[in-house]
Amino acid sequence: MIKHFIAPLLVISMSSSVYAEDKYEYIATPEADQIADLLDDDSDGVINARDLCPDTPSKADIDNDGCGTFIKTSQKMELHVLFANNSTEVNPVFLGQIREMSEFLKQYSTTSIELQGYASKVGKASHNLMLSKERANNVRRALVSNGISHTRIEIVGFGDENLSESGDDELSHAKNRKVVASVVGFQGNVKEEWTIFTTIPK
Repeated sequence: MIKHFIAPLLVISMSSSVYAEDKYEYIATPEADQIADLLDDDSDGVINARDLCPDTPSKADIDNDGCGTFIKTSQKMELHVLFANNSTEVNPVFLGQIREMSEFLKQYSTTSIELQGYASKVGKASHNLMLSKERANNVRRALVSNGISHTRIEIVGFGDENLSESGDDELSHAKNRKVVASVVGFQGNVKEEWTIFTTIPK
Protein backbone atom coordinates (compact mmCIF):
# COMPACT_ATOMS: atom_id res chain seq x y z
CA MET A 1 0.00 0.00 0.00
CA ILE A 2 1.43 3.32 -1.06
CA LYS A 3 0.97 6.22 1.24
CA HIS A 4 0.81 9.78 -0.09
CA PHE A 5 2.33 12.56 1.92
CA ILE A 6 1.40 16.14 1.35
CA ALA A 7 4.09 18.55 2.38
CA PRO A 8 2.75 21.61 4.05
CA LEU A 9 3.02 24.71 1.92
CA LEU A 10 4.96 27.39 3.64
CA VAL A 11 4.03 30.87 2.59
CA ILE A 12 6.21 33.60 3.80
CA SER A 13 4.68 37.01 3.65
CA MET A 14 7.07 39.91 3.72
CA SER A 15 5.88 43.38 4.24
CA SER A 16 7.92 46.43 3.42
CA SER A 17 7.65 49.83 4.85
CA VAL A 18 7.04 52.85 2.56
CA TYR A 19 8.72 56.05 3.55
CA ALA A 20 8.01 59.58 2.41
CA GLU A 21 11.42 59.98 0.90
CA ASP A 22 10.78 57.00 -1.40
CA LYS A 23 8.02 58.77 -3.30
CA TYR A 24 8.88 60.24 -6.75
CA GLU A 25 7.01 62.50 -9.09
CA TYR A 26 5.48 60.84 -12.14
CA ILE A 27 7.57 61.17 -15.28
CA ALA A 28 5.68 60.73 -18.56
CA THR A 29 7.18 58.42 -21.16
CA PRO A 30 8.84 60.65 -23.82
CA GLU A 31 7.50 60.45 -27.35
CA ALA A 32 10.00 59.26 -29.97
CA ASP A 33 11.22 62.03 -32.24
CA GLN A 34 12.27 60.26 -35.46
CA ILE A 35 14.63 62.59 -37.30
CA ALA A 36 16.47 60.15 -39.55
CA ASP A 37 14.83 59.16 -42.83
CA LEU A 38 14.70 55.37 -42.76
CA LEU A 39 13.31 55.10 -46.27
CA ASP A 40 15.41 53.90 -49.21
CA ASP A 41 14.17 55.84 -52.22
CA ASP A 42 16.68 54.44 -54.73
CA SER A 43 16.36 50.86 -53.40
CA ASP A 44 20.11 50.35 -53.07
CA GLY A 45 20.01 48.95 -49.54
CA VAL A 46 21.24 52.16 -47.87
CA ILE A 47 18.67 54.30 -46.05
CA ASN A 48 18.19 57.91 -47.10
CA ALA A 49 19.60 59.21 -43.82
CA ARG A 50 23.11 58.04 -44.69
CA ASP A 51 22.89 57.69 -48.48
CA LEU A 52 25.42 60.12 -49.99
CA CYS A 53 24.36 59.23 -53.55
CA PRO A 54 20.54 59.22 -53.61
CA ASP A 55 20.32 58.63 -57.37
CA THR A 56 22.39 55.46 -57.65
CA PRO A 57 21.56 53.59 -60.89
CA SER A 58 19.79 50.27 -60.39
CA LYS A 59 22.03 47.18 -60.30
CA ALA A 60 25.05 49.32 -59.41
CA ASP A 61 27.71 47.82 -57.15
CA ILE A 62 27.56 50.26 -54.21
CA ASP A 63 29.75 51.06 -51.22
CA ASN A 64 28.69 51.70 -47.60
CA ASP A 65 27.72 55.29 -48.42
CA GLY A 66 25.28 54.19 -51.11
CA CYS A 67 27.50 55.35 -53.96
CA GLY A 68 28.22 53.25 -57.01
CA THR A 69 31.76 52.26 -57.88
CA PHE A 70 33.09 53.46 -61.21
CA ILE A 71 35.42 52.07 -63.83
CA LYS A 72 37.58 54.64 -65.60
CA THR A 73 37.19 54.57 -69.36
CA SER A 74 38.57 56.76 -72.10
CA GLN A 75 37.55 57.47 -75.65
CA LYS A 76 39.44 59.31 -78.36
CA MET A 77 38.02 61.53 -81.08
CA GLU A 78 39.93 62.98 -84.00
CA LEU A 79 39.15 65.84 -86.38
CA HIS A 80 40.70 66.21 -89.83
CA VAL A 81 39.45 69.04 -92.07
CA LEU A 82 41.05 69.75 -95.44
CA PHE A 83 41.01 73.09 -97.29
CA ALA A 84 41.31 74.23 -100.88
CA ASN A 85 44.41 76.08 -102.02
CA ASN A 86 44.64 79.61 -100.55
CA SER A 87 41.22 79.18 -98.89
CA THR A 88 40.04 79.33 -95.28
CA GLU A 89 36.44 78.29 -95.95
CA VAL A 90 35.27 75.05 -94.35
CA ASN A 91 34.02 72.68 -97.02
CA PRO A 92 30.44 71.49 -96.20
CA VAL A 93 31.61 67.90 -96.61
CA PHE A 94 33.43 68.23 -93.26
CA LEU A 95 30.49 69.67 -91.30
CA GLY A 96 29.31 66.19 -90.28
CA GLN A 97 32.72 65.45 -88.78
CA ILE A 98 32.60 68.76 -86.90
CA ARG A 99 29.14 67.89 -85.53
CA GLU A 100 30.46 64.55 -84.29
CA MET A 101 33.30 66.33 -82.50
CA SER A 102 30.75 68.70 -80.96
CA GLU A 103 28.71 65.79 -79.60
CA PHE A 104 31.88 64.21 -78.22
CA LEU A 105 32.80 67.43 -76.42
CA LYS A 106 29.29 67.67 -74.98
CA GLN A 107 29.56 64.11 -73.68
CA TYR A 108 32.92 64.85 -72.05
CA SER A 109 32.18 68.31 -70.70
CA THR A 110 35.47 68.68 -68.80
CA THR A 111 37.66 68.28 -71.89
CA SER A 112 39.12 71.02 -74.07
CA ILE A 113 40.32 70.92 -77.66
CA GLU A 114 43.28 72.43 -79.50
CA LEU A 115 42.77 73.05 -83.21
CA GLN A 116 46.02 72.97 -85.15
CA GLY A 117 45.99 74.77 -88.47
CA TYR A 118 48.45 74.11 -91.32
CA ALA A 119 49.16 75.40 -94.83
CA SER A 120 51.00 73.92 -97.79
CA LYS A 121 54.54 75.07 -98.50
CA VAL A 122 53.48 77.27 -101.41
CA GLY A 123 53.87 81.06 -101.35
CA LYS A 124 55.15 83.26 -98.53
CA ALA A 125 55.56 81.85 -95.03
CA SER A 126 53.84 84.87 -93.45
CA HIS A 127 50.77 84.39 -95.64
CA ASN A 128 50.71 80.67 -94.92
CA LEU A 129 50.80 81.37 -91.18
CA MET A 130 47.80 83.66 -91.52
CA LEU A 131 45.98 81.01 -93.56
CA SER A 132 46.62 78.29 -90.96
CA LYS A 133 45.33 80.44 -88.09
CA GLU A 134 42.22 81.52 -89.96
CA ARG A 135 41.47 77.92 -90.97
CA ALA A 136 41.63 76.86 -87.31
CA ASN A 137 39.51 79.86 -86.33
CA ASN A 138 36.79 78.93 -88.84
CA VAL A 139 36.65 75.38 -87.50
CA ARG A 140 36.31 76.86 -84.00
CA ARG A 141 33.38 78.99 -85.21
CA ALA A 142 31.72 75.84 -86.56
CA LEU A 143 32.16 74.07 -83.19
CA VAL A 144 30.75 77.08 -81.33
CA SER A 145 27.73 77.14 -83.65
CA ASN A 146 27.14 73.52 -82.57
CA GLY A 147 26.93 74.48 -78.92
CA ILE A 148 30.55 74.29 -77.72
CA SER A 149 31.84 77.17 -75.60
CA HIS A 150 34.70 79.10 -77.20
CA THR A 151 36.52 78.93 -73.85
CA ARG A 152 37.08 75.20 -74.42
CA ILE A 153 38.70 75.69 -77.83
CA GLU A 154 42.28 76.80 -78.41
CA ILE A 155 43.72 77.45 -81.87
CA VAL A 156 47.31 77.19 -83.03
CA GLY A 157 48.58 78.15 -86.47
CA PHE A 158 51.70 76.34 -87.67
CA GLY A 159 51.75 77.83 -91.16
CA ASP A 160 53.89 75.70 -93.47
CA GLU A 161 56.01 74.28 -90.61
CA ASN A 162 55.80 70.83 -88.98
CA LEU A 163 53.99 69.43 -92.00
CA SER A 164 52.98 65.78 -92.15
CA GLU A 165 53.73 65.54 -95.89
CA SER A 166 57.18 66.54 -97.10
CA GLY A 167 56.59 66.07 -100.83
CA ASP A 168 56.47 68.94 -103.32
CA ASP A 169 53.67 67.48 -105.45
CA GLU A 170 50.05 68.63 -105.54
CA LEU A 171 48.77 65.67 -103.49
CA SER A 172 51.21 66.42 -100.65
CA HIS A 173 50.25 70.10 -100.72
CA ALA A 174 46.55 69.19 -100.60
CA LYS A 175 47.08 66.96 -97.53
CA ASN A 176 48.95 69.76 -95.74
CA ARG A 177 46.13 72.33 -96.07
CA LYS A 178 44.27 71.21 -92.98
CA VAL A 179 43.06 71.65 -89.43
CA VAL A 180 43.49 68.67 -87.13
CA ALA A 181 42.64 67.93 -83.53
CA SER A 182 42.72 64.97 -81.18
CA VAL A 183 40.75 64.82 -77.92
CA VAL A 184 40.70 62.16 -75.22
CA GLY A 185 37.67 62.15 -72.93
CA PHE A 186 37.56 60.42 -69.55
CA GLN A 187 34.50 59.33 -67.68
CA GLY A 188 33.50 56.69 -65.15
CA ASN A 189 31.14 53.89 -66.06
CA VAL A 190 29.07 52.44 -63.23
CA LYS A 191 30.21 48.97 -62.23
CA GLU A 192 27.23 46.64 -61.98
CA GLU A 193 26.77 44.27 -59.07
CA TRP A 194 27.47 40.64 -59.96
CA THR A 195 24.59 38.21 -59.69
CA ILE A 196 24.08 34.60 -60.70
CA PHE A 197 22.24 35.96 -63.72
CA THR A 198 25.13 38.12 -64.90
CA THR A 199 26.26 37.24 -68.41
CA ILE A 200 30.01 37.28 -68.94
CA PRO A 201 30.88 38.38 -72.50
CA LYS A 202 32.80 35.76 -74.49
